[in-house]
Amino acid sequence: MKKRYNTLNDYYRELFGEKIFKVPIDAGFDCPNRDGTVAHGGCTFCTVSGSGDAIVAPDAPIRDQFYHEIDFMHRKWPEVKKYLVYFQNFTNTHDKVEVLRERYEQAINEPGVVGINIGTRPDCLPDETILYLAELSERMHVTLELGLQTTYEETSALINRAHSYELYVETVKRVRELAPKVEIVSHLINGLPGETHDMMLENVRRCVTDNDINGIKLHLLHLMTNTRMQRDYHEGRLQLLSQEEYVSIICDQLEIIPKHMVIHRITGDAPRDMLIGPMWSLNKWEVLNAIDKEMERRGSTQGCKVEVTA
Repeated sequence: MKKRYNTLNDYYRELFGEKIFKVPIDAGFDCPNRDGTVAHGGCTFCTVSGSGDAIVAPDAPIRDQFYHEIDFMHRKWPEVKKYLVYFQNFTNTHDKVEVLRERYEQAINEPGVVGINIGTRPDCLPDETILYLAELSERMHVTLELGLQTTYEETSALINRAHSYELYVETVKRVRELAPKVEIVSHLINGLPGETHDMMLENVRRCVTDNDINGIKLHLLHLMTNTRMQRDYHEGRLQLLSQEEYVSIICDQLEIIPKHMVIHRITGDAPRDMLIGPMWSLNKWEVLNAIDKEMERRGSTQGCKVEVTA
């Protein structure tokens, strides 16, 4: 049954003509707010392994990681023959262009690779890096996954994000000017400390109206072991969302996202042995089904509350 929002699966099937794998890779990059470039300690929600906790073989060479991942995925979908390489872990443009080129090329030239997704931050995209991405976009599909997480400066400071929303907006504009074929996906997290339902809606509203982006990724905040955010939780500064609250927030957000924009994610995954909460998030399909049912109950669709200007 077709969803009431513009899913990534539908978009990729239309774009590539068939189902594809998105293959996560740990390319050995660090983050500027971990290594002292702009701050120390990293974002307070981030684990010691970044966002790559589920990567099958993170310590293997890049090319080996690629084949470990697709071998694992082929157990469930043996028919898939096309792949997007997803440089996921930490900040994947946080080095010189020569280093990026050397690491990316280890995976993107493998048979069946039709594109590359690059997870990064707005403070790690100098012009020379964007121009390299423009070059890549002439060869394959290129998606830049830009971590934003929040548009509120007070929240950004609280989670040690170490860049401003203003910088994010400026970076999106430069990517649009220098690499127009590159698709841009914004990442936002619902449930950050101190943010209300209305603030989470405003995060989405600003993101889709201030920026010329192609897609959005909506994450649930997962409170993980061995993160600095544990202290906020234990000292009462962080209240974890209930499933009902999260479903309501997501549906409200979908209603104000323009219909053409691709929804890359509306919930996430976390390793069970590292998750402090919310534990209901482990039942991913139950959450997705609850969102579908609520959208149907409301009779709403993605973009149904977007204001149309003459």
